[in-house]
Amino acid sequence: MALFCFWDSGFLAAGSWILYRIVTVRSKQGWSARGGSVREKLIELLEPVVRNVGFELWELEYAARRGNGFLRLFIDAEQGIDLEACEKVSRAVSAALDEADPIPVEYTLEVSSPGMDRVLRTWAHFARFVGERASVDMVLPVSGRRRFLGKILAVDDAEVTLEQDGQPVKLPVDGITKARLAPDFDA
Repeated sequence: MALFCFWDSGFLAAGSWILYRIVTVRSKQGWSARGGSVREKLIELLEPVVRNVGFELWELEYAARRGNGFLRLFIDAEQGIDLEACEKVSRAVSAALDEADPIPVEYTLEVSSPGMDRVLRTWAHFARFVGERASVDMVLPVSGRRRFLGKILAVDDAEVTLEQDGQPVKLPVDGITKARLAPDFDA
């Protein structure tokens, strides 16, 4: 296995993001998609690893590409994420990936903070940010529209309630295709 490391950081208006990237070259075959997607198996494998080093696995993106795929982890913690946090998680995750060898192609591992415009994928993600502004896309129209931008008012098992144009709108969780925080940088 070849290992190459570099890092990049930048600053956003009211916060910062950090990206720590490790390029690994794999040679052994790994899991097939049978019995669940590779992404689901990666979450199952890596969530406890990330938790054991003191962080939350916020999101995982995986794409197998011809020649070089990527595995991108977004981590979070109450105290925030810095370069050392990304490095710590990257080393722990790399060791787990080397042992389990779940990815059958060469890939790039990236560990990053989720950023201010983070993806909202789970009930807990929405619940954590009640009172914040979010952008939500729906599979089917609700009240005549598919895209919503507004404050998260409430969350329950079946619905997320957003304030849209001064009115509460209930969005079924199972109809959400994409959602993320939408910070208002002009406020």
